[in-house]
Amino acid sequence: MDIVHDRCAGLDVHKKTVVACVRRINPDGTADSTVHTFGTMTADLLALADWLDAHGVREVAMESTGVYWKPIFHILEGRFDVMLVNAGRLKQVPGRKTDVKDAEWIAQLLQHGLLSPSFIPKPEIREIRELTRCRTELVRDRAAVANRLQKTLEDANIKLGSVASDVLGVSGRDMIRALIDGQEDPEKLADLARRQLRGKIPELRRALLGRVTEHHRFVLKLLMDQIDALELLISRLDERIDEAMRPFDEAAGRLRQIPGVGDRAAEVIMGEIGSDMESFPTAGHLCSWAGLCPGNDQSAGKRRSGKTTKGSPWLRSLLVQAAWSASHTKDTVFSVCYRRWVPRLGKKKALIAVAHKILMVVWHLLKEGTSYRERRQPLPAP
Repeated sequence: MDIVHDRCAGLDVHKKTVVACVRRINPDGTADSTVHTFGTMTADLLALADWLDAHGVREVAMESTGVYWKPIFHILEGRFDVMLVNAGRLKQVPGRKTDVKDAEWIAQLLQHGLLSPSFIPKPEIREIRELTRCRTELVRDRAAVANRLQKTLEDANIKLGSVASDVLGVSGRDMIRALIDGQEDPEKLADLARRQLRGKIPELRRALLGRVTEHHRFVLKLLMDQIDALELLISRLDERIDEAMRPFDEAAGRLRQIPGVGDRAAEVIMGEIGSDMESFPTAGHLCSWAGLCPGNDQSAGKRRSGKTTKGSPWLRSLLVQAAWSASHTKDTVFSVCYRRWVPRLGKKKALIAVAHKILMVVWHLLKEGTSYRERRQPLPAP
């Protein structure tokens, strides 16, 4: 095979150790390797960087092992060309599995140009990504706690969720807090309803007549405190994300023009892929990275599977939600395509196809710096 790098290094990363292998080509064409094991404390990683520099290394490759690669990448990225590689693409020869062999194998593959790097955004984009992912997890936690709250109410035979569309709305919260404080009169509880919910006071009186014990009050108080704490954290994250997004307001504003993409969706998209599309030569590359392209599994002239890959779960799930929202808009290209694809593909595959279409539009807006313009299409025949 052709030699791409005369001198390079491969790192086998673990929680407590990093095995580094420097592989070089001698003037006579032979190859030799030097292996050394380092710790993962900051001083050890700085020693690793000095050791690689002393050996004249400029290109370094390592596999993405959990979160343990991050501090190593942060220290090396300013001094070397660091390549982070998907662990699934570093299959070792069977029967030769040791840490040293893994490091040598990574260095050998890098030397022959057989590795493709994973997408690592710039530091400011990585900060937005971490913030948006943290917010997503907190929102999921809040939803889980809200479900437990609803189960507790059902256990007490309080059917508030059968009458109010939002149990944790202003009226619902007042009623739940009154229950926690010991109020059991359904008429007084129903009278706490506000606005449109006051038109359902007769139904609320029936729904709020239950059997609330001291145990239920304790659990409800515990869950309400947890929801309040989670909402406070989400609010703090929103403020931090808004501050971090200021340099990218123009690009995010273009994304918000797309039907189905709101403020929070634009922030997640920016945090996952950034505003610079240099890492994705075409829209197809971006869709493939996100896991929104059909699979290609053929053998003997037969197509065996068209299943999409996992891709980026954070971006993929967000785009599917945006696709669902866009499919319910009026007379947009996304809603037209969704209605056209559902009879042939089914709802789930049609949503994936719409998400794919949204991401292609995102690529063009960020790559070309243009604004979104709706393309009018005739509605499909019934």
